Amino acid sequence: MKSSKEKEHQLSGIKEIARRANVSIGTVDRVIHDRAGIAPKTKEKVLKIIQELNYQPNIHARRLALAKQIRIATLIPAKSNETSFWEGPLKGLEMAAAEISHYGVQVEQFFYDQDSIDSFLQQSRLLLKTKPDGILLAPSFIEESVGFAQKCRKMNIPYVLIDSDLPGEGSLAYIGPNLNASGNLAAHLVSYLIDENDRILIVNISKELDDQHHLLKKEEGFRNYFRTHRWDNQIVKININKTDPKSIEKGLAAMLKQHDNIKVIFVTNSRVSNVAAFVEKLDRKIILVGYDFLNENIEYINKGVIDFLICQKPLEQAYKGVMALYQHLTLASSPVEKVSFMPIDIITRENYRFYNY
Repeated sequence: MKSSKEKEHQLSGIKEIARRANVSIGTVDRVIHDRAGIAPKTKEKVLKIIQELNYQPNIHARRLALAKQIRIATLIPAKSNETSFWEGPLKGLEMAAAEISHYGVQVEQFFYDQDSIDSFLQQSRLLLKTKPDGILLAPSFIEESVGFAQKCRKMNIPYVLIDSDLPGEGSLAYIGPNLNASGNLAAHLVSYLIDENDRILIVNISKELDDQHHLLKKEEGFRNYFRTHRWDNQIVKININKTDPKSIEKGLAAMLKQHDNIKVIFVTNSRVSNVAAFVEKLDRKIILVGYDFLNENIEYINKGVIDFLICQKPLEQAYKGVMALYQHLTLASSPVEKVSFMPIDIITRENYRFYNY
């Protein structure tokens, strides 16, 4: 007979499935156990969400309960006062950990400062000293992350990547955005709203920008669109490595003074709200595009200052990443999908109220 704690862990996943499918928990339970009385369309919808979340039935978890304890370590950036982006992945990690903890799987969390290479190196060393059975990593610094991945291979520790990939480094799986495609999509969106003589400003905001390869891949995708699909608009760029509001405002003001025909600003990460605070005070309309469904960004999309947000489900990335490691470590005969790209969602003032991230 299940304990109350076991039921609570099991329900944490079922509740999320029920929320996304807009059905009751009982309906999800009947679908999982293939019971009668469910409309075919409802059953298909629930099964699709179960597959998307990589939800594992208890039959596998019971096997694990009889085996040794398994340890999964996660290494992602810490939450920051400057951006709340990493709250989403943290919730995903916690959701997955709650589901599998009763079955002998321990998830230990490590965090690094996304603006500090030294912090990443320190936390990665601490993590490897614990010798986990599997690792989930969100790499921000390419050189240091590649070094970490090489150490994982030497120690024979499987690892899953989220948010950005390290191609050719031997990860078990990558679950996250297609960075080049998301940049390409941003360019496609704004191409309908500009004339041939309008300028576009690309804004990269990061203290360690040279190593923030995921931003540069988005920029590359953006530029490639205009090289191959439309006229080659004059695109200018600013890299801002001081992330406080005053430094961001100073850099943007200088660019707009130098280039008075900028009509579009494309911000390559979630700090688009910092740019929006500046754009809001201008006496002319600028089309503003950025990333991620965060409260601070939604505030400006609701005001009409941010025109488009590109979102790729960070909570789901982390959840599916932990569950992929769980699947690999407990069901070796069940292969993990090598690359799982997240949907590229476009959020606007008209649809943000209905978005499930």
